[in-house]
Amino acid sequence: MPGQEAEAQPEPLIPPVPDSIEHTGLSAAILEQLILKLLYFRGEVSGRDLALAMGLRFSAIECLLDTFKRNQAVQVKRSLGMGSVSAQFSLTEIGRTHAREFLETNQYCGPAPVPLYQYTYFVRRQRPPDGWLTMEALRRAYRRMVVTERILSQIGPAVSSGNSFLIYGQPGNGKTYLAEALGNLDQSCIYLPYAIEYQGVIVQVYDPTYHQLIQDDEPVSALAFELPHDGRWFKCRRPFIVTGGELSMEMLDLSYNEISKVYDAPFQLKANNGIYLIDDFGRQKATPTEVLNRWIVPMERRVDYLSLRSGGKITVPFEAFLIFSTNLKPDGLGDEAFLRRIQYKMLVRNPSAEEFEQIFYSYCDSRELPYPEGIAGRFIDRNYTASGKPFRRCHPRDVLSHALDLINFERLPYELTDELLGRAFESCFVEDPDD
Repeated sequence: MPGQEAEAQPEPLIPPVPDSIEHTGLSAAILEQLILKLLYFRGEVSGRDLALAMGLRFSAIECLLDTFKRNQAVQVKRSLGMGSVSAQFSLTEIGRTHAREFLETNQYCGPAPVPLYQYTYFVRRQRPPDGWLTMEALRRAYRRMVVTERILSQIGPAVSSGNSFLIYGQPGNGKTYLAEALGNLDQSCIYLPYAIEYQGVIVQVYDPTYHQLIQDDEPVSALAFELPHDGRWFKCRRPFIVTGGELSMEMLDLSYNEISKVYDAPFQLKANNGIYLIDDFGRQKATPTEVLNRWIVPMERRVDYLSLRSGGKITVPFEAFLIFSTNLKPDGLGDEAFLRRIQYKMLVRNPSAEEFEQIFYSYCDSRELPYPEGIAGRFIDRNYTASGKPFRRCHPRDVLSHALDLINFERLPYELTDELLGRAFESCFVEDPDD
């Protein structure tokens, strides 16, 4: 972080580059199909670029290309004279026929998939080690938010354990912010596969919306390249995925694409080795009981069961830190037995007057907005103490934002006044029309 010395991060577990078909864990048939489909869509491709597209060494697929040449499915158009790695390959009519047949099975044409057992091994090994989280690191994560030591002492053990966590309380007290700040807490890198293979089924895992790729420092050399790691995996930050009221039960299972005939991974699979936040818990299309029922097995056993279109199931690892955030009272979400499944709970209380003032002045400072001494105390006395209006952590930001809007619109001096603050407060909150 700027101005701070970064903490040493453990070296990530690096997927080794397979040097043979056997070491990929895939059948030769799957790799053969992928080669023909890549050539079908790309036309003329060098051996080097073909291997790179599959995330493999050329030596791992060279024997397959030799077989295709003997069977007259692939032809060499030309070569730079440095062996097959520099040769330009293309399909013959026989090869195009085979490729079209394989495309009827599925149209996946990305990096070669990773077998499920290899994926499971790496996900388990990439769990944060015991003792990875310190109070100092937690304080830095919340340095832009006014939080008490009590809040930090509640969040710390829950995050460190990696077990499920329920954050609840009145709206406007920063529950979502508390959860989202955890996304930048662990800066260590992990490896996730572009796709998983299980008994011929392809499940796409990589999602550019949620996976922040990190490029390796060492570039791939021009010809006899050496991959820095197994190219079927991508290096990224630990994912942080958020879903809210739009979440449905269907989104928590495999999604089958009728055109590509490839499955897309559900949110929790994409969030493995990271954080999955279910925001506005209790507002989903499904009932809270249905949602909690869905998580009972994953939370207890750290495995998940995903449904295939054929009616079968895939058993996958579940190593996402699951956070529920809700404005509803916990007893309205489920009974005691259900709530016991969630390991940690934290009530985010309304701020005290002292915390409210801290938040108020902190926001002014962040916007470099000058203010007279004692203005926050006078604001509290007029608008909260007299009426008994409860504090919310979002109120200072909301009211001060309105004050800034008034300054900009009316071309007022860039400074906060009691009169301006009163007008901003009135525009923030609804009044009883009968008063």
